[in-house]
Amino acid sequence: MKIAGDWISHPGTQALCKALTQAGHQALFVGGCVRNALLDVAVADIDIATDARPEIVTDIAQSAGFRVIPTGLDHGTVTVLAQGVAHEVTTFRHDVETDGRHATVAYTNDVGQDAARRDFTMNALYADRTGHVIDPLGGLADLLARRLRFVGDAEARIREDYLRILRFFRFHAVYGDPDGGIDAEGLAACAAHIDGIASLSRERIGAEMRKLLSAR
Repeated sequence: MKIAGDWISHPGTQALCKALTQAGHQALFVGGCVRNALLDVAVADIDIATDARPEIVTDIAQSAGFRVIPTGLDHGTVTVLAQGVAHEVTTFRHDVETDGRHATVAYTNDVGQDAARRDFTMNALYADRTGHVIDPLGGLADLLARRLRFVGDAEARIREDYLRILRFFRFHAVYGDPDGGIDAEGLAACAAHIDGIASLSRERIGAEMRKLLSAR
């Protein structure tokens, strides 16, 4: 399956991906941009996952004439402005340690490990610069069925970040099939760990609740 759209064919986006791949690295669109393109929903943010470390991404992007902003170096992310378009470029990662609010991550060259640390299967979809979809965890079937499921063990995903409880309801409200009902395993895991929400900041809870309440 392939995705398409003005965002993926934008000259700046294509030039950035080409610069990374010509340097011997992967450049894969990931998450919301792939998910929304498959659902024919507007794409607002462009996220790119790569096996290149942030300092390498910076060197490659700057050599190509693009501006780089170190927006999240602790998490392996830099923002690359290419011909007027912002791209969040993040190195493949896997979790080393989590406490329900924050994660200590390590870099990896394995897209499968990167996918396994994500929250929901529909967010663990990738695509190369030609639009070819890469589905390490079988999330495409879930997305097309509008079925929201946690990646792997639901309780483990929630213990990594308790905000995922609120995200579970928000993503179901936005992308789930109302007639299909909510995922029973995910719902049970949320109920089992509901007290974890108290450990989150007001700001994170408030931002997520506003998104939830704006769902169609």
